[in-house]
Amino acid sequence: MEEDLNRFTEEPESLMKEKDLPPGPPPDVILVLDTAEPGEVSSPPVESIVTVRRSSASSSQGQNVSLVHITSALDTIATSKEAKRSAPLKDSAQNAIELLRSGQANHRAREIFEPLRLACETRNEKLMIASLDCISKLVSHSFLTETNNSVQDYASPPASPTVSSTVQATSLADLVTHTITSAYTESTPASVSLQIVKALLSLVLSTTILVHHSSLLKAVRTVYNVFLLSQDTTNQMVAQGGLTQMVNHIFMRCRIAQPSSEPGTSASSTEHHSSVLSQKGSIPQPIIADAIPSPPASPGPAGANGKFGARENGEAVQDDKLTGNGTVPYPALDSLEQTVRDDRISETETIAPGGQITINDLFIKDAFLVFRALCKLTMKPLATESERDLKSHAMRSKLLSLHLVLSTLDNHIPLFVNPSAIIYSSSTQEGSTMLQATKQYLLLSLSRNAVSSVPQVFDISVEIFWRILSGMRTKLKKEIEVLLNEIFLPILEMRNSTVKQKATVLSMVLRLCQDPQALVEVYLNYDCDREALENIYERLMNIVSKIGSAHTLPSVKGSDSPVNSKRPISHTAQSPSVVPPSLTTSALGVTAGAEASATPAAAGSAEAKLKKQGLDCLVAVLRSLVVWGTTPGKGPVDPSTDASPLQSRGSEDGNTGDGLSVDTKADRLSPALVSEPSRSSTSSLTDDPGRFESAKQKKTTLLEGVKKFNFKPKRGIQFLIETGFIESRHPQDIAKFLHETDGLSKAMIGEYLGEGDDENIAIMHAFVDMLDFTGLRFVDSLRVFLQAFRLPGEAQKIDRYMLKFAARYMACSSDSVFANADTAYILAYSTIMLNTDAYNPQVKNRMTKADFLKNNRGINDGADLPEDFLGSIYDSIYAEEIRMKDEIETSMLMNLPGPVPGLAGALANVGRDLQKEAYIMQSAGMANKTEALFKTMMRAQRKGKSTDQFYSASHFVHVRPMFEVAWMPFLAGLSGPLQDTDDLEIVELCLDGFKSAIRIVCFFDLELERNAFVTTLGKFTFLNNLGEMKTKNMEAIKALLDVAVTEGNNLHGSWHEVLTCVSQLERMQLISSGVDVADNRKGSKTTSRAKKLPAEELANESRSTHITVAADMVFSLSHYLNGTAIVDFVQALSDVSWEEIQSSGLSEHPRLFSLQKLVDISYYNMGRIRLEWSNLWVILGEHFNQVCRHNNPHVAFFALDALRQLAMRFLEKEELPLFKFQKDFLKPFEFTMIHNQNPEVRDMVLQCLQQMIQLRVENMRSGWRTMFGVFTAASKVLTERIAMSAFDIVTKLNKDHFTAIVIYGAFADFTVCVTDFSKVSKYQKISLLAINMLRGVIPTMLSCSACGLSSLESTSLTANGTPPTDDPMIKFWYPVLFSFYDIIMNGEDLEVRRLALDTLFNTLKKYGSSFRIDFWDTVCQELLFPIFAVLRSSQDLSRFHTQEDMSVWLSTTMIQALRNLIDLYTFYFEILERTLDGLLDLLCFCICQENDTLARIGTSCFQQLLENNVRKLSVARWEQVVTAFVRLFKTTTPHQLFDESLRVERDSSHPDVPETNEIHNGPLIPSPLSLGSEILQSDSLPNGSNSTLDRRRVFKQIIVKCVLQLLLIETTHELLQNQEVYRTIPPEQLLRLMAELDHSYQFARSFNGDRELRTGLWRVGFMKHLPNLLKQESSSAATLVNILLRMYLDQRPEHQAVKEKVVTRLVPLGLRVVEDFNALRAETQGKNIAAWTPVVTEVLKGFSDFDDQAFARYLPALYPLATDVLSRDMAPELRDALRDVFARVGVSRGITERT
Repeated sequence: MEEDLNRFTEEPESLMKEKDLPPGPPPDVILVLDTAEPGEVSSPPVESIVTVRRSSASSSQGQNVSLVHITSALDTIATSKEAKRSAPLKDSAQNAIELLRSGQANHRAREIFEPLRLACETRNEKLMIASLDCISKLVSHSFLTETNNSVQDYASPPASPTVSSTVQATSLADLVTHTITSAYTESTPASVSLQIVKALLSLVLSTTILVHHSSLLKAVRTVYNVFLLSQDTTNQMVAQGGLTQMVNHIFMRCRIAQPSSEPGTSASSTEHHSSVLSQKGSIPQPIIADAIPSPPASPGPAGANGKFGARENGEAVQDDKLTGNGTVPYPALDSLEQTVRDDRISETETIAPGGQITINDLFIKDAFLVFRALCKLTMKPLATESERDLKSHAMRSKLLSLHLVLSTLDNHIPLFVNPSAIIYSSSTQEGSTMLQATKQYLLLSLSRNAVSSVPQVFDISVEIFWRILSGMRTKLKKEIEVLLNEIFLPILEMRNSTVKQKATVLSMVLRLCQDPQALVEVYLNYDCDREALENIYERLMNIVSKIGSAHTLPSVKGSDSPVNSKRPISHTAQSPSVVPPSLTTSALGVTAGAEASATPAAAGSAEAKLKKQGLDCLVAVLRSLVVWGTTPGKGPVDPSTDASPLQSRGSEDGNTGDGLSVDTKADRLSPALVSEPSRSSTSSLTDDPGRFESAKQKKTTLLEGVKKFNFKPKRGIQFLIETGFIESRHPQDIAKFLHETDGLSKAMIGEYLGEGDDENIAIMHAFVDMLDFTGLRFVDSLRVFLQAFRLPGEAQKIDRYMLKFAARYMACSSDSVFANADTAYILAYSTIMLNTDAYNPQVKNRMTKADFLKNNRGINDGADLPEDFLGSIYDSIYAEEIRMKDEIETSMLMNLPGPVPGLAGALANVGRDLQKEAYIMQSAGMANKTEALFKTMMRAQRKGKSTDQFYSASHFVHVRPMFEVAWMPFLAGLSGPLQDTDDLEIVELCLDGFKSAIRIVCFFDLELERNAFVTTLGKFTFLNNLGEMKTKNMEAIKALLDVAVTEGNNLHGSWHEVLTCVSQLERMQLISSGVDVADNRKGSKTTSRAKKLPAEELANESRSTHITVAADMVFSLSHYLNGTAIVDFVQALSDVSWEEIQSSGLSEHPRLFSLQKLVDISYYNMGRIRLEWSNLWVILGEHFNQVCRHNNPHVAFFALDALRQLAMRFLEKEELPLFKFQKDFLKPFEFTMIHNQNPEVRDMVLQCLQQMIQLRVENMRSGWRTMFGVFTAASKVLTERIAMSAFDIVTKLNKDHFTAIVIYGAFADFTVCVTDFSKVSKYQKISLLAINMLRGVIPTMLSCSACGLSSLESTSLTANGTPPTDDPMIKFWYPVLFSFYDIIMNGEDLEVRRLALDTLFNTLKKYGSSFRIDFWDTVCQELLFPIFAVLRSSQDLSRFHTQEDMSVWLSTTMIQALRNLIDLYTFYFEILERTLDGLLDLLCFCICQENDTLARIGTSCFQQLLENNVRKLSVARWEQVVTAFVRLFKTTTPHQLFDESLRVERDSSHPDVPETNEIHNGPLIPSPLSLGSEILQSDSLPNGSNSTLDRRRVFKQIIVKCVLQLLLIETTHELLQNQEVYRTIPPEQLLRLMAELDHSYQFARSFNGDRELRTGLWRVGFMKHLPNLLKQESSSAATLVNILLRMYLDQRPEHQAVKEKVVTRLVPLGLRVVEDFNALRAETQGKNIAAWTPVVTEVLKGFSDFDDQAFARYLPALYPLATDVLSRDMAPELRDALRDVFARVGVSRGITERT
């Protein structure tokens, strides 16, 4: 029988071809129920419906067969006993027989039908079977038709006919329907019931007899009741199948506008959708659908005639109980049910706006009525436990109706979502779309059944929701959000929901996760929607991750999954047309027995499989995100292009040929895992990723603001104002936000509004003013008021609230019984107290109604309020407590039944399912809240306030934020199962999820997430713990290798984890092969013997071809990586290589796997462009630097050999000019030579280079420079063999390849190399050979044509006066000269330095004439003067190892260099005089040294310079020279002598200070004096703050200055004694010099004359004896007098021009000298007298040489002084001078004559 039923329900078309069978009760009678040759069950074209096709009873063979059956049936009726008893029956039967025999039955169908009708009323089983069978055949053969049928007849059909009614008053279709349905009662025999089902099925499926509205509902109702009330299993199955086919047919015959771009829709299927029927014929008209009408504003009550039953036969479905008005466990449903029942879309009228209706309108109305009735049937509650029995009528009714609803949605969702399916209201003549009309019933049904504790009901409800989500999500956005947030997601989170329920929901979630577009649209429309406060996608991912990673008991093998178990009541998503399961009592009994026999082991298995389902969902999400976000064609689909069904889901706007806009294609699911997701966008709403990202950020900010408010309201309000969610601080803006925003804590709103600040009070008033109490009773207004916030507990706050409530209530109530607002205020307080008294458990004596009336007497302005008014308030409070909705839900959770402790509790709980009871209580609250939200939503939609817009996804970038918000749940959900289980199926699933996640993070370059996933996957390989490795870890290795191959371009820094895995894999292979692998990593405490080996199976697997090839592909495919990825790859491989070497570098066999792979990938990538290779070599070169300097020679040898191989390969390629890649890749050789101290390694470096020179010298370009760098480094090593080998190579290169070296720009490097060999002190032989080579380079260079030095005359300066960049002077001469300079400065061997010094200056003398002036400047400034830089700054002393080395260098090399420099200036003075300033500065620095030797050498060289070039000095040059003298005199003047702080006594001890002539007799140490007066002043130590050491330092410097000052005076004197110098120097410059001598004289005279100062200095230890500057004073005066007298007597015109100035300076000086001499005491100042005697002598002689006029002019001043000289003993020369003076006096005064 089941096969027949399946065949019936699955293949209805096959039933059309069966022949008629005689009437009877066989079980397979159902096979001929719809036998009708002329017609078909499937919906025909409209023309075939409109045109009534009739034919005679003998027009065909099939109809002849029918005639036999009809005649037989009428004969049976006519000859029956009932016909004999009933004349009408007999007469009508005879009449019909006669009409048939006479052939007049064509137009008299009613007369033929009449005996059949009357026979059914006889209740005789045999007659009823015969008549019903005959009626079925008449209907099937289109016999019972009328020509005057019109569509308009259905506008107002009459009541159902009865026995007493006039037959002609009812249409024949209604009459037939009434006849068949009336034949069924609860006591009807099974055979009759079967014929009734057959007849009704034929009638409903008929293409010519159309049954509509109430008649159609009667037919469906009757079959429904047969299913419920029949005791026969066959009848139940037949009724169920027939009902399924009837409902399917009712929907299939509705014609809707199809999108023109529907894939697979042929042109022939696009027909006229309907025709308008009139009484005279058929006139085709288009569907009236110019616009989509709004839903009816105020529906009216529906008629009761059209519902599934008329309160008959006990358990049959009842009209007025369809929606469950009986005892309902849902107290909050009344209001919503009233909305549902309040519907003006009547079952009896359908009037289009134009007054005409179409046949398609009737069909759509029929479908709506049937679907509404089915939904109402599903809503009937299961009030008692008996009704929850699967075999009960109530349960079977609910299950059948739910299955029919599910089947309808499975097959006919396009009808629901198509805007052309319009149902018109009979009263307002407004139209509603099918979805608008049905969604309230469907959603109410779902909200009640989706929380059912009956597994079958719950399963079907979940399937229904899935159909809504998959097919209607664009139309039911807000409704789906409510269902998910309030029912399905909480069920997954609830502890009290069963595993089966969670598994069922997860199976639905899995289907959602497998659809990329649906998943993305959930994120866009809910997580990015500010109106949707809950982030559904994010919440769902957290839930699924938690389920998938939960710890469960091990599953029991062989147990059935809760989802995949063979429960009769289930649907799968993959086949929407699946056969509904059998709902017969026997089938349900089997199901109930199977559930009752569930074992604890099966429960444990269910937990494990639930976890598996959660993991499936996570992986499906990741796969969908991969498909959506990373497949080709990632942009939005262009609707203008021709696309396949997988590439485009249709036209952008979905317009049809009739001008209808429909978007049904976005509701259809694409295949679960297609290679390219179909992407389309809603026509009016473009998919703008930037907008969604901004919306998501705003929502996140809003949620943060809500969180802040719920923690601290004022801070939250401030944050929300700053972020713009509250427009301003205006009270109305803040109150509006608090009133309209979901998620705000009602308690915090109450606290915030209750504050006593003026601002808070103003906000509270604005908030209350937004509440509308119009039309509400007082207590209802108070309830609404207290639902908006939680009333705080503080009395003052409550008082403010009540005052405002009273004012607002009075403002909204125009007909209030209150005299004023005070009455409302007092009564509100009283009502709150009553509520507290009635429901506070601590109150024992409750307030009675009388007490309440008493308490409120006289409050109405002195009068009493009406007692009935107060009584109604009292009754309302006691009937329902005033409390907030969340309090109700919380209390329900708190009151959930729990186990009672103790023995009594155990006995009381026997047989109770506490979890089920708790779930029922909790689910009731969920249903209430859901339906309340639906009520609010529908009210808003009816008022036109709903602004929900659904956004269809089309852009790939949404995947990035979707992954970012859920990557942590993804990681946790995949890591947990992978760590806990060894089940390879789960492991494979987790690894697949990891690969998908890594693909996403790599594609969108999410660094943090990428590192997290790759690192986690790397840890699961367990390659660092081989002993604990399992098969799953080997699978993780394979997954990681797959990731490396597929995602290499985007792994970036995560390459390190991958390559570490590969390295450890190779280590595992070695260990498992018995090789002893060293491991010296940090934290590794195991030795090679104690290491745990992996299992043999795993060891073999690690060496398998699969893994070996996969690991090798990581490297061999590296040449496919892009330019950025290859850099990351090489960097990571270098790091891993270094880690390998570090971990095993101390062993004899270090691990060099990754280093070898570096060489391999270098070969693989040799074809890359040089730009990429340059980036690579930055990393490779640095790594080779590290490796080659390693202490283990095996490591260094391997690295050098690898480097040599690479270098040879690189040298095969020609390098273009000005590139330097050769230089870069040879750098590691230089680095190794410098940093690796192993001689063998260094020798190998030289061997490698020698091999390159031998084999690749012709390709050497920029590599020459690095090569010489290596040889330079070799010159510094301490192994003579290495240095000599390197020098031999350099010698050979100089001999054989000098031209190539010059051509390719390595000449300077060559000279540096030779220079470094010259500076080696340890091997003098090499040094001398090198200096000779360097000297020999000069002629070689000059003779080499490549140098271009032969054409220097043609070289000129550039436009800006600078030499050209390729100047041969700079390129060749300068390096050679600099080499000599370098040897002079840094050479350690004295002989080498001497040779270099001589060669340098000899070369300059020999070839300097060919140098340009600018090059001479360069030579002087950068080569010559820097030799003496040590004189300027002590910082240059660091190059000397010891003080002795410095002293030797100064006393030999530097002094000789200074003399050579003076000689060079003399040789090329005309060329070099432009740099005279530099030379003079140098000499000044040399003179101003604390070292007496250096100072004297400086003065000597200074004097030599002037004397040698005296004739070459111009006036300007003399000015420079004199300026240098002036600077020297100023610098060496010891002004610190007059510093009072130096004379402050600190202790009695006198430091040992050397005498003036005892300084610096030790080694030469340059110690320059500070230049400039301002620096000199800083040398003094004011305020007496100097310590003893500082004072000694200052004393020392003073003495040095005194010595230098005296040296300068002597030098000046000697220089001016040179007659040629005197005669060359201009008199003006000579006077400048004399002024400095005069200053020196005056300074010394001042010091010598201050005995107190000198005594003070002596006391503090300045000198051992009393200090004086006698020699400075006398010598400066002597020189000054001598030069001034010479100038006075000089007759040259230029001297005569300054004679007056000379006299002005000379005379006062002379007189002062004589006067001071006279003041000297012979007994104590004999030394002074001896010093001054020559000076006085010259002064007196000079005066005597004056001309007469001058002598006479100055005689009065001189004479007394000369007379005083006579009073002391005199030296002969002084006596002679005095005699001359007196002789001249005699002549001048005429006393004597001139001789």
